Order: sequence, then C-alpha cells, then structure tokens
Amino acid sequence: MKQGLFCLLLMWISTAATAEKFIVGSQNIEYYPHYNFSSPIDKGVGWAILEAFSEASGHEFSYLAMPIRRLQMEMLKGHVDFVYPDNPGWYNDVTKAKEKYFSIALTRAVTGTFVKPKNVNKGINAIKRIAMPLGFTPVNWQARLDQNLIKIVSISDTFAGLSLLQLERVDAIDFEYHVGNYYSSQSPQIGPFILDITLPHNEIPFMLSALRHQEVIGELNAFINNNPAIIDSIRARYGITTLEALTQQIQTEFSIEDKDIWQPE
Repeated sequence: MKQGLFCLLLMWISTAATAEKFIVGSQNIEYYPHYNFSSPIDKGVGWAILEAFSEASGHEFSYLAMPIRRLQMEMLKGHVDFVYPDNPGWYNDVTKAKEKYFSIALTRAVTGTFVKPKNVNKGINAIKRIAMPLGFTPVNWQARLDQNLIKIVSISDTFAGLSLLQLERVDAIDFEYHVGNYYSSQSPQIGPFILDITLPHNEIPFMLSALRHQEVIGELNAFINNNPAIIDSIRARYGITTLEALTQQIQTEFSIEDKDIWQPE
C-alpha cells in the first residue's frame, strides 16, 4: 500500500515539474460545434479535448482567437505556442508544413457542398455561384474556379452564407456539415439545407500544430491514442459523426446510387 502511494506521489511530482502554460491561437470564426474560441463558456469539441488533455497532463492552455492569416505569423513570432485547427495540407505563405509538428486529429471536419433539398443531385454544372468563408481555400472547387466555371462569394460569418443560400443568391455553400446543422437549428426560419454528396466533399483532420514543443505534441498524441473512450464520448457530446455514416444516411434518404457520389478528380 505504501509503495503504491509512493509511486503515485512520484507521478504527481513528475507531472507538476514538467507541466507548463501555453497559448493556443485559433481562428476567430464561430465554427461551433468544432470551435468558437471567442465564447466565454463552451468553445467546442477541439477545446474540450484539449481541456481533457490539460487535466491529465497538468499543462495549462489559454486561447487567443484571431484572423486566420495572423495565426501562423503569431506562431512564427513566438506570441502563440500552438495553432488550432491546422493541417499540413493547408496553404499559407508564412510557415511550411515540413517545419511544423502536427498532432494526430483531435476531430475531423466533414466539409462539403450544401444546397436546398429541391436541388440535390442536379450535378456540378448547376453550381455557378458558391458561398465560402473568407480566408478559406477552395480546395475542392479550385479547378472549376481556374476555368471560370464558378464564382466564389466570400462570407464573413455563417448566417450570412446560409441567408444567401436561402434567398438563392448563391447556388450552394461550401461548408462544414456539423457547423451548418448547428446554425440552421438555431435559426429555424433558415433552411433546410442538405449536404449534396454528388458534389465536392471530403473529411479533413483538425490538428494542433507547433513550430516548437514537439514533446507536448507527442504527449497529446499519446493521450488521444490511449483514451479512445474519453475522446469518443467528447465527440459524441458535440454530435460529431463521420463522413461514412453521413453518406449512408443521405444515400438512403435521397435514393442516391454509389455511382452518383462525388469522387476527387
């Protein structure tokens, strides 16, 4: 019994000695349930996972929300220690992916093309104007944008984009499934809108990145890998589902065949 207490004491002393305080820089976008770091209470699923890691590791995180383009610059200057969300496939002209350390996915965003139900499965040529958050990269639409086949309408907030689609001033909105559903539920007068799986969509890992602190990234990865029940319960609490599950649901609801599902070019 005494030996067990001694081991626990050593573990506590070790954690206390190595625990640090860090600043996480995040996009100043209301992207709930994934994140809303301007909220004084519930900052979303990414925050909840980081807070669970904080409780287990002893590390303390404070959060600063700022414009997307400033995030990488502030990390380069050393004003923030980590950036969330980040992904090695995202382009920025400040830092290079090979210079950064990335965690495994805290969660995954299901990004895709939302339309009105009456316009589901009309095909990609029916989309001429598509709304997209300002600062986001039109990955799935870049080829058609380069060919002048579509026009991107930049939006500053979620409600603005959904309102444009409601009024049919755009044909679609490129957005994240869970975010779109959340804000539609908050404004019953807007919608309904459907993720059209015959149009561009994908699943994107949301990761924590750093130019330093490789050891903390390693600790976070170990925490996520070793605590699947905790991570799954947090994701479930925020209603986060997978692209595979959504695809099956939408296929059944709208009688969409496998051959009609969009595939990356």
